[in-house]
Amino acid sequence: MNHSLTRWALHGVAALALLAPTLPAAAQARQEYLLTTDWKFTKGEQPNAAQPSFNDAKWQTVSVPHDWAIYGPFDGNNDLQTVKIEQNNEKTATQKAGRTGGLPFIGTGWYRRKLAVPGFKAGKRAVLLFDGAMSNAHVFVNGKEVGSWPYGYNSFSFDITPFLKAGADNTLAVRLQNQSEASRWYPGAGLYRNVHLIVTDDVHVPVWGTYLTTSDITAQSAKVKLRTQVAVPTGTRPALRLVTEIRDAAGKVVATTTSNLGTTGKPEFEQNLDLPQPKLWSPETPVLYTAASKLYAGQTLKDEYRTRFGVRSFKFEAGKGFSLNGQPRKFKGVCNHHDLGPLGAAVNTAALRRQLALLKDMGCDAIRTSHNMPAPELVALADEMGFMLMVEAFDEWKAPKVKNGYSQYFDQWAEKDLVNMVQRDRNHPSVIMWSIGNEVPDQSNPNGPILAKRLQDIVRREDPTRPIAAGMDRFDDDFKYGMAPAVEIPGFNYKPHRYAEALSKLPQGFLLGSETASTVSSRGVYKFPVVTAKEKKYDDNQCSSYDLEACSWSQTPDEEFVQQDDIANVIGEFVWTGFDYLGEPTPYDEKWPSHSSMFGMLDLAGMPKDRYYLYRARWNTAQPTVHLLPHWTWPGREGQTTPVFCYTSYPSAELFVNGVSQGRQTKAKSDKPQTRYRLMWNDVKYAPGSIKVVAYDAQGKAVAEETVRTAGQPHHIRLVADHSTLAADGQDLAYVTARVEDKDGNLCPDAADQLQVAVTGAGRFRAMANGDPTSLELFHQPQMHAFHGQMVAIVQAGNKAGDVQLKVTGAGLQAGTLQLKTAAK
Repeated sequence: MNHSLTRWALHGVAALALLAPTLPAAAQARQEYLLTTDWKFTKGEQPNAAQPSFNDAKWQTVSVPHDWAIYGPFDGNNDLQTVKIEQNNEKTATQKAGRTGGLPFIGTGWYRRKLAVPGFKAGKRAVLLFDGAMSNAHVFVNGKEVGSWPYGYNSFSFDITPFLKAGADNTLAVRLQNQSEASRWYPGAGLYRNVHLIVTDDVHVPVWGTYLTTSDITAQSAKVKLRTQVAVPTGTRPALRLVTEIRDAAGKVVATTTSNLGTTGKPEFEQNLDLPQPKLWSPETPVLYTAASKLYAGQTLKDEYRTRFGVRSFKFEAGKGFSLNGQPRKFKGVCNHHDLGPLGAAVNTAALRRQLALLKDMGCDAIRTSHNMPAPELVALADEMGFMLMVEAFDEWKAPKVKNGYSQYFDQWAEKDLVNMVQRDRNHPSVIMWSIGNEVPDQSNPNGPILAKRLQDIVRREDPTRPIAAGMDRFDDDFKYGMAPAVEIPGFNYKPHRYAEALSKLPQGFLLGSETASTVSSRGVYKFPVVTAKEKKYDDNQCSSYDLEACSWSQTPDEEFVQQDDIANVIGEFVWTGFDYLGEPTPYDEKWPSHSSMFGMLDLAGMPKDRYYLYRARWNTAQPTVHLLPHWTWPGREGQTTPVFCYTSYPSAELFVNGVSQGRQTKAKSDKPQTRYRLMWNDVKYAPGSIKVVAYDAQGKAVAEETVRTAGQPHHIRLVADHSTLAADGQDLAYVTARVEDKDGNLCPDAADQLQVAVTGAGRFRAMANGDPTSLELFHQPQMHAFHGQMVAIVQAGNKAGDVQLKVTGAGLQAGTLQLKTAAK
């Protein structure tokens, strides 16, 4: 492929949105229902469980989304794998405890519920849409199988019309089965994403039935092309009319068109509209429009379908890199797995919104959905909040990484999975590129480029408007066998020291850091002496938060920063990872207890680690950053060397220990990358009291400061909520950080008190987490030990407006209390 990818200079693409749960009374042609309540669930095989007559009275009653494995208990023998991890440069197979989180997700699970289908009668159609089901889903209606889908991360739908009984209760049953050694991280278990029932006329727009693109974008106008598929009963072909209005974010109609479709030819409309004075979508200005289409047969309304979209243009150009809306930029991205920490894999919009808000404050503008299709809620939030997405499909192709991974499905299912991925998400303005794979072993054989072309061709057929990437980790083989030049966006994992070499060989003329850094750290943990280290292990199974420890195959953040800054054609990075996640507890894969990763900039509870501020200082150009580390409570270290680092967006700063200057440091290029991005006082001697840093701007003016004081004895619990008013929808969440502080309000950095949580009023306790990767305490129990002085409790709103009281207690501590409110939407 010897071109510059300027053909990707294609423009803003829409975001699909099925109608809201119900339409107004004037337009009852389409109804959509979320099947959230009244599910019965049990683990283990259940003969005849698909039959309507089966007695499920003793099964557990649950709400969906539901992850049954997150409730534990943790055990290092759960999915104990004896494996050689080639990605970690291992030469021999060893036992891996906790590789998938130590949670009991393996086995069969059954879900059942009564299925009422309002308004179902002759001339109506009913579809079940699953946003994801983990995994090997088999779906039954009234005892008959309507379809199956093995890949647990993908969305899929089945027309259940022929299986329904009109005017009667129907029975929906879903059988799921997770295999052992099927994943490299915690996959979750169950109906962990939403299930939709969609009822339409028999003449209707099918699931993901629109495709909207924009082009010729100027300040005066943009051209909008909307293709709309229509499903009609077999043997019929009525004359149809489609009326489309484009509405801006305020609901004002800004463009309209009407198209007629005759009784012959393909049942698909193509409409072209001119959008005046378009407001462009970007991470900084995530402006959205909606195309509302009404489908008529004669004067009869048959369907109404809405497509949310944004207007933006982008280019990937040889010698220039990436630009959005004509402005060059580099991706400031993170990779994220799909679990939500203490909630497991069960999707929750409020939890996702909190994650994105924390990333936004850090200055992050892009997310790679590693290594699978994301929840649709994440994609919708990325549209709304302003994140560019690399939507990824697979962690395996034909060659396996784990015994029962996706390779067993690849030949039969890869095309189906790609089609669903692209058709579901191709209208979202946040989606900038697709990824067909991550670190696939097929890189190391001549079949790799052939498979890459096959997969790219499928994606391009479904969406010719975006380029296609892959994350590659076998640099020499990628050029030897031809993978690197074969993919349209060459992504390299952990190869900053070879970027220049790659660019000298790549016909594309640019490259992406598709997975970078993998620095490891535990929040609040500091190890001495402070040294740069690879594969460093400690007796407590933690890693140092001085942010100088990495894996044998990875780097510190600063090593990647240098190459991103110094090579123009490196178009950005996706850091591994934004958040800690369940599983992959490197470097403690072989040592239990260790149930979660340490790669995150934020821990499993969503609390920032020090590294968060290193990236914030670099990425958040709108707000200043000044952050000191470590804490300054070190009884027994008096007089010992205790280095102090400052992560700041300012070029220089001066450190004071108990009022005595330790000198002024300035960021500067050197043979040590850290000196370019951190301010470091490596010879400081610990003395109780305080450390203070004063930051200076480029003109040498003192502009900001931060002080860290030595903490006294734990005295009280202080509660800090991420927000105080929740929607009374039964789903909204408040994340409340409990801090163990001394009498003066200083965080006690080594406090490990057991804390108890009580929630009363118009909400309930949902879960809690402390960010400790070695903790085996269960997330759903209302007590947990603080980890380095902190813990996060999650409060879930009820369905009625009112006050919510939260109380957190600990032995010998003054209790923390907080009042929240729930309000009607």
